[in-house]
Amino acid sequence: MALKVTIVVGNPKPKSRTLKVAETLVEKLLVPGSYELEIIDLADHTGEIFAWPSDTMAALNERVAASDLAVFASPTYKASYTGLLKAFLDRYPANGLAGVTAIPVHTGGDLTHAMGPTVNLAPLLVELGAVVPGRGFYFVAGQMDHLDEIVSQAAAEYARNLARLAVVAGAAASHSAPVA
Repeated sequence: MALKVTIVVGNPKPKSRTLKVAETLVEKLLVPGSYELEIIDLADHTGEIFAWPSDTMAALNERVAASDLAVFASPTYKASYTGLLKAFLDRYPANGLAGVTAIPVHTGGDLTHAMGPTVNLAPLLVELGAVVPGRGFYFVAGQMDHLDEIVSQAAAEYARNLARLAVVAGAAASHSAPVA
């Protein structure tokens, strides 16, 4: 059974560099052929993001919540993630991302806000019930010519963290209810 992976991009510009960084992270982290990838580029849904209710947005939220792994990527705006991504995440109830492993990703112009995905986005994902396997990933957009190298290092760190979690999960499995 293939892993269900979703990338959610909160960049108001469609097909952005932020999307490319998130796609590259998934490609470097996971074995080719081991996953099914869905991309939700929120720039394609700006007409509905603030519509309540919205069947389209509810369906997107459900698909993300059913993911095994979700990458939430945003450019850095005012030292944080975009309002577009926040509006999407605000649609979830408490524990709406329970069972999802989530990786927060920010892109930015320089390292000034490098802790942004860790101190701003990761706590929100945890609040929604997701498991965040390490600090958030920050990518300086001016380093696109080194994308593979930089992302490979981040993917290796996430892979080590996930392997450690798997060891703990294996030991705890006999003491907990099965995950749905």
